[in-house]
Amino acid sequence: MSALLFRYRLSLGIFIGGLIVSGLTAFPLLTELRLLGSWLGIESPERYADYHGLQHWIAYVLLGLEQTYAQFPFMGYGTDWLAFGHLAIAVFFVRPLWKPLESDWVLRCGLVCCAGIFPLALIAGQVRGIPLYWRLIDCSFGVFGAIPLLYCLCLTRRMREI
Repeated sequence: MSALLFRYRLSLGIFIGGLIVSGLTAFPLLTELRLLGSWLGIESPERYADYHGLQHWIAYVLLGLEQTYAQFPFMGYGTDWLAFGHLAIAVFFVRPLWKPLESDWVLRCGLVCCAGIFPLALIAGQVRGIPLYWRLIDCSFGVFGAIPLLYCLCLTRRMREI
């Protein structure tokens, strides 16, 4: 039982850690995009049309974010709430971490949310003009989030059998 519980807590801890990292990285969005832009060799986001592929997209987003924050800094408050949402969701997974046999419903709710990423990314992303490859990257968060949750549900069943 202790080995199963360790693997359960490790898997769920990775999931919680992912939520926390996702939340914390939503706060300094402009700084992160500037850093990513410099890593990708983007010297001037205003020249986004000169770039191709990922460079084009990052330069375009960076330009949009710089202009938005310069003229309407309150728009960053939306990503602050996104960050808070990730951190708040992570809190709900603390109980299953300590009481796995009583908390299946939390894992199942998490799986529903992971599945919900797909229609959101594919539909809303299309409406907002997000490139398909970026929407697929967003969808991967649903896949990578579901893996530890499904594993934890399997481990919960095995722990109940003991």
